[in-house]
Amino acid sequence: MAAKIIDGKALAQSIRAELRERAIALQSQGITPGLSVFLVGDDPASALYVRNKHKACESVGVISKEYRLAATVSQDELIAMVRAENADSSVHGILVQLPLPSHLDKKLILETILPAKDVDGFHPVNMGGLLEGTPEVVACTPKGIVKMIESTGVTISGTRAVVVGRSQIVGKPAAMLLLERSATVTVCHSKTQDLAGQCREADILVVAAGRPKMITSDMVKPGAVVIDVGTNLVDKGFVGDVDYDAVSKIAGWISPVPGGVGPMTVAMLLENTVEAAARTIK
Repeated sequence: MAAKIIDGKALAQSIRAELRERAIALQSQGITPGLSVFLVGDDPASALYVRNKHKACESVGVISKEYRLAATVSQDELIAMVRAENADSSVHGILVQLPLPSHLDKKLILETILPAKDVDGFHPVNMGGLLEGTPEVVACTPKGIVKMIESTGVTISGTRAVVVGRSQIVGKPAAMLLLERSATVTVCHSKTQDLAGQCREADILVVAAGRPKMITSDMVKPGAVVIDVGTNLVDKGFVGDVDYDAVSKIAGWISPVPGGVGPMTVAMLLENTVEAAARTIK
């Protein structure tokens, strides 16, 4: 039997509708959620992402400010601008679009953002909170992944979860979120022995390795929940890290590419911004 599709686009639309109501409620208390986005350089993909985020903000009642800076901007200039947004009470979220030009210290710049305004969830304070199980802000893509799994109705507690990929942005935080929900979690990577065997054990399989169609049907447990985080550009367009056509005949649930994790990542950015605004009332 074919897998059920986890429609990230539809789920994101539902979340946005809820966020609109929350934003209206905040506005009635004199607070309009605000997000400041820094785009350095003229990378077309980054510009497209920022444009989409701006439109998404408008759709839920979040004020989005965009700072487009030349690729030659100095580190001191960018840090000064971020600090100015830190001090602005009308700004509840700050996002520095990655990647940055090589002369800029990404780690230092991201750590300049106040943890409470770090809506991407990359600040060490927020990453540390994730490890302790008390995060104030959760990184957008892992947060969206968990919501997608929960939308299937599958109980995470007690399951065997396998995460393929150990990045700071997706793999590691996704593993921690699943562990916090009492899954037994294995993190696989390029040095993992018998990757196929590890994946076949998974009730929940999250793939964020950046290799097109690396997960084939013989690597998936029948009935498993499969979340494909990959976005790989090939001759015929974008494909995920999972061989969708083949795996969808084996899995119980599967997320598509595009239309899966991508829309949920943007929705979680909006949710983090609205939640940051709500915390200012408390």
